[in-house]
Amino acid sequence: MRLKTSLLKEPKHILCHRKKHELVSCVGWTTADELYSCSDDHQIMKWNPLTSETTRVVKLPEDLYPTDLHWFPRSIGGKKQSHAESFVLTSSDGKFHLISKLGRVEKSVEAHCGAVLAGRWNYEGTALVTVGEDGQVKIWSKSGMLRSTLAQQGSPVYSVAWGPDSEKVLYTSGKQLIIKPLQPNAKVLQWKAHDGLILKTDWNSVNDLILSAGEDCKYKVWDSFGRVLYSSQLQEYPITSVAWAVDGELFAVGSFNTLRLCDKTGWSYALEKPNTGSIFNISWSIDGTQLAGACGNGHVIFAHIVEQRWEWKNFEVMLIKRRTMKVHNVINDAEDSLEFRDRVIKASLGYGYLVVSTSLQCYVFSTKNWNTPLIFDLKEGTVSLILQAERHFLLVDGGGLYLYSYEGRLISSPKYPGMRTDILNAQTVSLSNDTLAVKDKADEKVIYIFEALSGKPLGDGKPLTHKTEIVEIALDQKGLTSERKIAFIDKNRDLYITSVKRFGKEQKIVKIGTMVQTLAWNDTSNILCGIQDTRFTVWYYPNAVYVDKDLLPKTLYEKDGSEFSKNPQIVSFVGNQITMRRADGSLVHLNISPYPGILHDYVRASQWEDAVRLCRFVKEQTLWACLAAMAVANRDMATAEIAYAAIGEIDKVQYINSIKDLPSKESKMAHMLLFSGNTQEAETLLLQSGLIYQAIQVNINLYNWDRALELAVKHKTHVDTVLAYRQKFLEDFGKKETNRRFLQYAEGVGV
Repeated sequence: MRLKTSLLKEPKHILCHRKKHELVSCVGWTTADELYSCSDDHQIMKWNPLTSETTRVVKLPEDLYPTDLHWFPRSIGGKKQSHAESFVLTSSDGKFHLISKLGRVEKSVEAHCGAVLAGRWNYEGTALVTVGEDGQVKIWSKSGMLRSTLAQQGSPVYSVAWGPDSEKVLYTSGKQLIIKPLQPNAKVLQWKAHDGLILKTDWNSVNDLILSAGEDCKYKVWDSFGRVLYSSQLQEYPITSVAWAVDGELFAVGSFNTLRLCDKTGWSYALEKPNTGSIFNISWSIDGTQLAGACGNGHVIFAHIVEQRWEWKNFEVMLIKRRTMKVHNVINDAEDSLEFRDRVIKASLGYGYLVVSTSLQCYVFSTKNWNTPLIFDLKEGTVSLILQAERHFLLVDGGGLYLYSYEGRLISSPKYPGMRTDILNAQTVSLSNDTLAVKDKADEKVIYIFEALSGKPLGDGKPLTHKTEIVEIALDQKGLTSERKIAFIDKNRDLYITSVKRFGKEQKIVKIGTMVQTLAWNDTSNILCGIQDTRFTVWYYPNAVYVDKDLLPKTLYEKDGSEFSKNPQIVSFVGNQITMRRADGSLVHLNISPYPGILHDYVRASQWEDAVRLCRFVKEQTLWACLAAMAVANRDMATAEIAYAAIGEIDKVQYINSIKDLPSKESKMAHMLLFSGNTQEAETLLLQSGLIYQAIQVNINLYNWDRALELAVKHKTHVDTVLAYRQKFLEDFGKKETNRRFLQYAEGVGV
């Protein structure tokens, strides 16, 4: 991926009477094809990067030197706002100005002593924050009335940014960064971020990460707790600007004659050395395909992203121009060129299809035939995310979630209360053939789960709730809908798995890993991989936790992960190949054993004899353990017996043998449930089948004395048996009866 930059031959911002190039201080996009810029020549110019046309919007008063510009947010939750046609302009005379798109100054407000150095609207457009040379941080209403002075300090505040939920404000204080919540008396977070003055910060609403740029010639990436995730090498010059792309996947860094494109984890994709002077301000277009920079020599630099790559199996797709893609099949070296009417915004390649969204349309190509794509028009235009599953794909834009089949038919459009689609990314949305899961931003502990075909909430309609905030979610891709599982990582970096279908009863959320950095499900079988602490781990059969907890550690494959360095990310897990991106941006490919995948296929087709044969051929304990768990899950006792014997679990082999000898189907079933640790379900099944005595006996065997007595009394049967077992139990341990219920019944019943 790299930047293709363009500069006009002559700068447009010139002071006429002196013929001197004046520095451009700020830029901002209105649409994906229109940019406004302000300069010390007191002019506001309008640019169209496609046609390279520039027009002067307005000439400002001679004493007004602009410092920052920010457009009012265009759309919130899919609703277009009428107010979106205006921007705030801060200036060196201590005022900020609300200016319409046509250049009319609607209002000028005295805000600070000395220059107002920056001004930002919050994401909803309900408040404006300004900071100034006087060290004050002020919050204003939409119409420019002062609401509060959030902070006061002795040094100028050079840059400010809103937190993702518009509840907090991040600002600079010399070498320090400060996050201050709007609520009074809330805890303020402050830390030393650079060794020199901090000139710019930005905080992204999708990934919740913070950027900072300093006079110490470094740029850094932080999480919202102030922990450094990336610190750059020493650059040649002070870093004068940083800015996140809207979707939080990329950011840009500006310095003297330098423009750099970086990944969210910090490493660089591309470095350009244009003749710009210092780049004081960078603004990304709404669709994230291009950016503009305000240059110290009077130029405005435009750069759009090209050479993005997508890989899947033997296909490699590359965006070579804004509207052209090149497809390369590495097996037969065939190349195809794909032309689009408008510029490409997002693309995704997987499951045999390439889905491309342009500014107005969506194209679906089959990898079997690149010549005849299926094309349909888009409602909103700026698609922020494309997710694919085997049978359909999901488009996310500012207006909602849309699920389409690969034939281009709209299947459903799920909705949930307080939906904000602009902050969803691949970590917080997951799609499988029958289910869609979305992690909510308003309450981070909640996952909404929808039926893909109808778009309605799944099961009883209640979302899945966890006890702590959730960071990343992923649905498994194969198997029956009723057995669909979701894996998620919470804030403590613990990995949990749970079933998606829940009918009234509280489903167990089971922890299967700790210190997990990143995870991915396989595309063809339900195998999960992740990086756990410093070890690369593959869960060959995560469902084992519901079948036989003790088996889970035996179904894992672990490998030392030190070669992947710190904070690697799993890019894809296709077939038996895992692609991982290291912190320095390099890709590492890993192959795992193909046998667990083959075993999954056999079990799905109920070919138990083939499965046993495979395990005997491979002679691996992990494979036998997987087969044992799969056999119990599918109630195939003969195979389970062979598999447990192979891994030396003799006690379980004996228990399975005892189940085989049980007379009725119901009691066999109940004991199978007991084997998997589902005592409650086993008891319910026995009671429904009228096997009261067995239900009581189950509780006695598990020493659930109170429940055993309760059942006996309720069904008026075998009370004496329960009391006899209890008495024997107490005698064996030499104890006296202390339970009041047992004492009460013991008097009334002769044993």
